[in-house]
Amino acid sequence: MPTLVGMVTMAAPAVITALALAGQLTGVAPARPSGVTPGGPTAPLEWSAGGPLTVDSLPRITYTAHRGGALEVPENSMSGLMAAFERGTAQVLDVDTRVLRDGTLVAMHDATLDRTTDRKGRVRSLTAKQWRDVRLTPHPSLRGTWRPERPPTVAEVLDRFGGRVVLLLEVKDRDGLAPLARMLHKRGLTRSVLVNSHWPSVAKRAHELGLRTQLWRSARQMRTDRPREWRGFVDVLDVDYKARDEDLVRAVASGIPHVWAHTVNSARQRDRVLRLGCDGVITNAPGRLTRTPVTGQVRARPLSEG
Repeated sequence: MPTLVGMVTMAAPAVITALALAGQLTGVAPARPSGVTPGGPTAPLEWSAGGPLTVDSLPRITYTAHRGGALEVPENSMSGLMAAFERGTAQVLDVDTRVLRDGTLVAMHDATLDRTTDRKGRVRSLTAKQWRDVRLTPHPSLRGTWRPERPPTVAEVLDRFGGRVVLLLEVKDRDGLAPLARMLHKRGLTRSVLVNSHWPSVAKRAHELGLRTQLWRSARQMRTDRPREWRGFVDVLDVDYKARDEDLVRAVASGIPHVWAHTVNSARQRDRVLRLGCDGVITNAPGRLTRTPVTGQVRARPLSEG
């Protein structure tokens, strides 16, 4: 399991060691050193036990636990995210974000509470105080013992996992981007958090705000997409594994640094997209996939489609 070393500047080893120890003792990222300005020349780096924790440091084939791994843990729950993190079967944890009535960002996929909680109605109708009374109801099909729990806020997710693992936060509500950007800059997490959206305009704005960006596209959209038009502001292209071979190959050849396929839940699906050149999968079952070796040749990605 990765050890939290916190967020540090390019400082002397003694300072790095002190910050690392503070993180290990408290279990949360230590405060940013005074005088550090987010986005400035002395902006902090996110660190893991093995060095800088950034999107660019991910392995050749990256596994993302979709909603924490929704076939294995309660989706978008703190207990599920902790389990996925401790198991170490995914290098990226995916969390959906929604906006409450008072502007609070919370972890929730649906626009309503009906499917995953003990309440009904729209997520946006609640305040932060009311959110604390909501309880997630684990699906009975999940293996293991899972209890109802309060769904986390995005701030709680960042404070628990920021700097410890790469996070993928999907912006479900357009007005959630600006407050999310402020949170990431304040915590010095702009290099180790991907901000996902299905709107190219939101991805472009996220890039302008100094964030790492991910853009997801459906199989239908991919038939007419021109992904090389996005390579200036998209770090990860999130493609539908059900897309045609030629559409996946075009995405891989676009010049966008990373192409990950979603939502891949079987080894057969994974092996196909890897053969076509994808370098990551987003899955509800990271434990199952990582236990199953890749078969067939993993295709080397071309640099650009020209």
